Amino acid sequence: MSVEADRLVGRLAGFKISSDALHKLSALFTLFMLVALFAFGNAAFLSVGNGLTVLLQTSVIGLLGIGMTLVIVTGGIDLSVGSVLALSGTVAGLAVKAGIPVPLGMAMGIGVGALCGAVNGIVITKMRITPFVATLGMMLMARGIALQITGAAPISQLGEAFGRLGNGSLFRVIGMGANGLPKVIFPGIPYPAILLLVVAVAVAFMLRRRSIGRHIYATGSNEEAARLSGVEVDRTKFVAYVMTGALAGLAGIVLMSRLVTAQPNEGVMYELDAIAAAVIGGASLMGGVGTVSGTMIGAFIIGVLRNGLNMAGVSAFIQQIIIGFVVIMAVYVDQLRSRR
Repeated sequence: MSVEADRLVGRLAGFKISSDALHKLSALFTLFMLVALFAFGNAAFLSVGNGLTVLLQTSVIGLLGIGMTLVIVTGGIDLSVGSVLALSGTVAGLAVKAGIPVPLGMAMGIGVGALCGAVNGIVITKMRITPFVATLGMMLMARGIALQITGAAPISQLGEAFGRLGNGSLFRVIGMGANGLPKVIFPGIPYPAILLLVVAVAVAFMLRRRSIGRHIYATGSNEEAARLSGVEVDRTKFVAYVMTGALAGLAGIVLMSRLVTAQPNEGVMYELDAIAAAVIGGASLMGGVGTVSGTMIGAFIIGVLRNGLNMAGVSAFIQQIIIGFVVIMAVYVDQLRSRR
């Protein structure tokens, strides 16, 4: 690619990830947290243990949201991440049940997720089928495969090693209670939360500092201009969908590890949570706009909202209504911004 073309791609990508957008997202998150503190400001909600629980619960949606951000920035969508999550976790569970070492079994699950993403990318770029239809088909196929290979039954008794990733923690402190029994002084930072942080930093670095990240923004900003600038648009989309599938597979591993059971029925409607996290975080469904930091804010907003509503005794149906309203308002704000 020529120097002039690279500058054009940089301009197409650069203005989409401005610090002003991050400041607005930070202000939104701060405002939300203040509202949450007043709404759910009881001792249990504000406890350290509950905060770590929110981190743990948000990790799966955060991983899915990061992957969803990648395809949304390219101007696409992926409705299959919930089903891919279930299929990847199921494959990992079957592998471990068959006697394969846990790390290798989990790697196989992530590989299955990447393979599903690759199929999505090929169908979209080579067969020229719209992302909505292509990933809708993958959503049905992945779920069907997960149910077929398990007979729609959960895979249990996967062992303590399988559950270490989802249930372990760093800096866990255990002391001795007055009754002589062990007592948890500090529950530690959950491994899924640490994994989410590592993935978020890595993907954010890729989007900001690597050429593939600039190409992803350029493709979503103006596909034809990016192509004329020398960007391999089809390859860029393919890479984005593969990474999204791999992250869905990783999310499936984390979730099944938390349950210590591979559930083929898990992940239903998770794709909507992932889209909501990205959109609330500032990603535009028109493409070209979105950041990992914004998606993390969106994921934590959803996590804190659900946690607080659960502790307040609000039914799951009302929670769906509230989160749906938040998503609609986030999209409406994005449309107002686009018009300006």
